[in-house]
Amino acid sequence: MSDRILDFLRRRKSDGPCVVVDLDIVRENYAAFAGALPDTSVFYAAKANPAPEILNLLAELGSSFDCASVGEIEMVLATGADASRISYGNTIKKERDIARAYALGVRLFAVDSVEEVEKIARAAAGARVFCRVLCDGVGAEWPLSRKFGCEPAMASDVLEHAHRLGLEAYGVSFHVGSQQANLGAWDLALAMAADVFGEMSRRGIELKMVNMGGGFPTRYLKDVPGVPSYGEAIFQSLTRHFGNRLPATIIEPGRGMVGNAGVIEAEVVLISRKSAEDPIRWVYLDIGKFHGLAETMDEAIRYPIRTPKDGDQTAPCVLAGPTCDSVDVLYEKTPYELPLSLAIGDKVLIEACGAYTTTYSTVGFNGFAPLASHVI
Repeated sequence: MSDRILDFLRRRKSDGPCVVVDLDIVRENYAAFAGALPDTSVFYAAKANPAPEILNLLAELGSSFDCASVGEIEMVLATGADASRISYGNTIKKERDIARAYALGVRLFAVDSVEEVEKIARAAAGARVFCRVLCDGVGAEWPLSRKFGCEPAMASDVLEHAHRLGLEAYGVSFHVGSQQANLGAWDLALAMAADVFGEMSRRGIELKMVNMGGGFPTRYLKDVPGVPSYGEAIFQSLTRHFGNRLPATIIEPGRGMVGNAGVIEAEVVLISRKSAEDPIRWVYLDIGKFHGLAETMDEAIRYPIRTPKDGDQTAPCVLAGPTCDSVDVLYEKTPYELPLSLAIGDKVLIEACGAYTTTYSTVGFNGFAPLASHVI
């Protein structure tokens, strides 16, 4: 929580929930990643928060960008960044979107199947491709599913197919799961990547790059290791599995770049109980799953919450959003401790909300406005 954000909120005229992001914190986070892995290129995961102010800052600082769509590519190019600093990292792309990205100058594309390779060969002749391998995500608070990636044995076939179709079989990628607190998570993934490098070399194709993905955490309710600790662990794993022949490397921080830079201000709309004897209060906010807090799904991400009554006696409560949808409940399986003196109309501050909030907010579900965003 920065003093700059608190000062902004004190001066703000309340008009519904909003997120405020402090660019000074983003700048500090970029410096931490660049310093922890100095020989690794930072590709900011634009999907985490594509606010123009954030993209402009990171472009000025020298960051590259991981983009999931043509829309994100165009937002990055609007900063003045060259297309050579963009990776089209989504493995699920329409052929016409591949062609559009190629026409805009993008030459680096993710794949995880021969079918995707064939689309790129038709629409982006000569482009570089890297194949994403499956990773179990053990240790992550938001593990990624089997939707992306393929088994390492298949990755070699995918990359050889790309080579035979005239593309440059450039490397391997993986993602160890979002909010990954296990420093060793990258070790197994890098071992798999090294195996693919070895197999491709035996087939006469020399890969050049490992995209080590994101997963770098921000602090919510639990302490997490600092960026230097991740950098040290990753470098040790790189040297363990690749020896003196280190490949070019990429990281894709998103949450770790902007998560702790943002705070949401929300308002208590209602406090009630389900029966006269019910010991559990229901606390309803003017923001919920559909307007920025989608990562509370399955209570995976538990945000720190500050109230004006902090220090008073607390009791567990169910925390929910304002919409007419029964799934719009944030924390119920594990109730949230909030002050008993909390009252309707009180403002609460939800911390570490700089990532995956504005982009998860609906356009107007139930008629509620999208989450307002301010970047300072």
